[in-house]
Amino acid sequence: MSLRRALFGVVLLLAPPPLAPAKAEDAQSTNGGQAACDHFAWSIAREKSWFAGQLPPAHSGERVVKSDEGMLLALKPSKRFHFFLAPERPPKPDSYSGNFVIFGVATPGLYQITLSAEAWIDVFENGARLRSVAHTGQKDCSGVRKSVRFELTPGAPITIQISNSAKDRIKVAIAPAT
Repeated sequence: MSLRRALFGVVLLLAPPPLAPAKAEDAQSTNGGQAACDHFAWSIAREKSWFAGQLPPAHSGERVVKSDEGMLLALKPSKRFHFFLAPERPPKPDSYSGNFVIFGVATPGLYQITLSAEAWIDVFENGARLRSVAHTGQKDCSGVRKSVRFELTPGAPITIQISNSAKDRIKVAIAPAT
């Protein structure tokens, strides 16, 4: 056996094994992104199940009764949409936007607004922009993109404004925080 072959054999023995795909990637490809869905800061299982079913439609500008099953909101091109108030994040010219009003909440507390796709959320109560308390999101979770929490009070109508969506329809859920 030549010295060159012996050295080559030693190198092969010491070389690391070929890299296997990451387990999270394997799990995502086999279960619709569930592994990514498990990495939200709080559980979105309730919203994910709502979004998997048939949702009632809502059109931009409508007044809706809060639904614990979510809704499918039809959006309009941002360049032709009249915002309630300017979004905190300026809309992209080729994006879609929309809003709807709910007639307040029954009890005060922490509520989460969850979206099925990438978009910006602004919430207004009594004409004033509310600051979010917390937010979480995952780009690779199939069916749910982000969830944002707001402290809401009963009584006054609440305007929820969506902007910077790449899609003309987005699933939205509003529910007490879990």
